[in-house]
Amino acid sequence: MKITGAVLEEIGRPRPFAESRPLSLCELELDSPGPTEILVRLEAAGVCHSDLSVVDGNRRRPVPMLLGHEAAGRVVEVGAEVTDLQAGQRVVMSFLPRCEDCPNCAEDGRLPCTAGTKSNGDGTLLHGSMHLRRDGGTVFHHLGVSGFATHAVVDRASAVPVGDDIPADVAAVLGCAVLTGGGAVLNAARPRPEDSLMVVGLGGVGMAALITAVSQGLVRIIAVDTVAEKLEHARRLGAHETYTPQQLLEEGVKAKYVIECAGNPRAFETAFAATAVGGTTITAGLPSPDARAQISPLTMTAEARTVIGSYLGSAVPSRDIPRYAQLWRDGKLPVEELITARIGLADINQAMDHLADGKAVRQVIMFDDGAGLAP
Repeated sequence: MKITGAVLEEIGRPRPFAESRPLSLCELELDSPGPTEILVRLEAAGVCHSDLSVVDGNRRRPVPMLLGHEAAGRVVEVGAEVTDLQAGQRVVMSFLPRCEDCPNCAEDGRLPCTAGTKSNGDGTLLHGSMHLRRDGGTVFHHLGVSGFATHAVVDRASAVPVGDDIPADVAAVLGCAVLTGGGAVLNAARPRPEDSLMVVGLGGVGMAALITAVSQGLVRIIAVDTVAEKLEHARRLGAHETYTPQQLLEEGVKAKYVIECAGNPRAFETAFAATAVGGTTITAGLPSPDARAQISPLTMTAEARTVIGSYLGSAVPSRDIPRYAQLWRDGKLPVEELITARIGLADINQAMDHLADGKAVRQVIMFDDGAGLAP
């Protein structure tokens, strides 16, 4: 079938992206789903730093590539071996499919699936298939989803069904920002109500970590960012204290659990410095592979500290996405407050600029019978 999507033509074009236009809207051919795959009509797709990191070259991926990995939509068609989904169901995409066969998949979400990691790096779906073509040439898939398009074919393992009561834009954000940030709290930190928790970096993942911590009723929640507007937003969402990194270090504020969500080595150093004796630093951000940070091993030993990594919120998506959906239903997880703009697919290059400038928490592309697709 013919679809419209935003294809990354070349990595590393200069900013502003609104002028260099690394992503181009074009018509593509999308093949039918294989036996373990499904065809989805996209309803909403979030614009995430993991997309930006491919555009600016911090994450090297094969091109041309149809970007987008945080998305939700309706099932249109299922492959012959898919028996638990049917046409019309709303599904949330997960950008790291799990094969459920490798040793990593037996670690309750702590480790990324070996097969899923390989397919993501190769630009294919979980089992190596590719379904996107343009002018006779191959277009690569992004993280098993390629959600910046009107339709997508994904492996069944990349989709989690949610109820029709979960709005499409909220559902999309559950699949990456909430799964990653919320999981850093619930799966990695696992705080008790009497514990203090700090979030460093208030983008989509950081804000999701914040509202998840608030949903758990923690007695002290601290938010840290360089942008005043984000700190104000964090206070509205329930943060008890807010600081810039400089204020944080000058005042010597510390917490038992500190979650770094900026994907920046300086942010990691700030998070480590702000971790209390006996506390845990959780790093959930994704910096450049070349980035380096400096911390003191003596501090870890003398203060009995722990540093752990949390990829995709240490999540099992099929278990965790329904949990966040229920928290939203219960009025405890205001995911819609993370959405700073609802845009059309034609706005994608400018959206990358806003993300790079730190102006946006989550911009969500809304697909409504083709609305907003014209370049």
